[in-house]
Amino acid sequence: MKKYEVKDIKLAPSGHRKIEWVKHNMPLLASIEEDFLKTKPFEGVKISLSIHMEAKTAYLCQVLAAGGADLSATGSNVLSTQDDVAAALADSGIRVYAVHRATEEEYNRHLEMCLEHKPNIVIDDGGDLVEILHTKRPELAEDVWGGCEETTTGIIRLKAMEADGVLKFPMVAVNDADCKHLFDNRYGTGQSIITSLMANTNLIIAGKTVVVAGYGWCGRGIAMRANAMGASVIITEIDPVKAMEARMDGYQVMPMIKAAEVGDLFVSATGCCKTIAMEHMLKMKDRAILANAGHFNVEIDMAALEKEAVSKNEARNNITAYHLVNGKSVNVIGEGRLANIAAGDGHPAEIMDLSFAVQVLSALYVKDNHEKLENKVIDVSGEIDRKIAFRKLKSWGTEIDKLTKEQEEYLNSWKI
Repeated sequence: MKKYEVKDIKLAPSGHRKIEWVKHNMPLLASIEEDFLKTKPFEGVKISLSIHMEAKTAYLCQVLAAGGADLSATGSNVLSTQDDVAAALADSGIRVYAVHRATEEEYNRHLEMCLEHKPNIVIDDGGDLVEILHTKRPELAEDVWGGCEETTTGIIRLKAMEADGVLKFPMVAVNDADCKHLFDNRYGTGQSIITSLMANTNLIIAGKTVVVAGYGWCGRGIAMRANAMGASVIITEIDPVKAMEARMDGYQVMPMIKAAEVGDLFVSATGCCKTIAMEHMLKMKDRAILANAGHFNVEIDMAALEKEAVSKNEARNNITAYHLVNGKSVNVIGEGRLANIAAGDGHPAEIMDLSFAVQVLSALYVKDNHEKLENKVIDVSGEIDRKIAFRKLKSWGTEIDKLTKEQEEYLNSWKI
């Protein structure tokens, strides 16, 4: 196998500095790495990862390698790979196949190269590795025990596979763990999307109308942060219960076709295609700003926009202006891909510390239990969530109460 395919291995020193920075702000992973160096729980285990190739995920790779894993890693988004970080991982001896702005052919080839060592465990971000193992390269799935998926989009794909009876191995729904979605999706996405909007536009959030499509945990986080920055927030939803929650949280709720006429900034966070369609864009204010917080670049209908725009130009770094037939234009951040990682540094290190701790312990769970697991989407155990939460609290120097024996007996009894 080719040891690596990166843009330039000489970029490694810059990548090492980035990884070192996040390492000091990820105490959970650091403590797990310390344990792994002693215990080597993944000794002889082959792991393939498709991840956003940046500093925090690079440190995740290093922690798994410290545990003895035979690793192969690639990117999960053509814009999120940071070439210096990919070079640093390769320089540290890990097989890496990732290049920023890879072509579709290069991206797909890198995914397949990542699987060539026939992994026992796959760690996926969006479901691309799992799809290849079930379609183009099923022979590489022969040795797969199971894996982990950390995105809403990926889990939607996995559950569809399970429903169709085609899932070949168990996959742990890392995204659904409390220590993941309650923090990563809400606080991580909320902060990193707003950070991306501010950094890429150099515009103020306060006083603007921000339209958030979807009121799941990502949408809640974005709405919460936009509101805290002084924006007027509108939520669009298809779920009546979530729409009620949004109303009771103090936001306006309306269909996208109406929100399109009044919004200044639009953020999609649904995991569904054409959340912001051409009919919506044609109703928007001139120079409205569009950003996507979902995994794939289909939430904003980029295909229709590319086809129907009269012209386009680079309005600013990471922002493309599309000029429409009605004389107006819309500005799209990061080509309609994940705005916080395709046009930014992604979630804060402390947040990914939680998410990647769930990833590591879930991968360990697959390794230890794969012989008795069914080929289904599996929930993260409450034990893993609690273990991670206690370790995180300890890293903050935070203590909490503990039930007395009398309280435990009271809570476990049906008699008063």
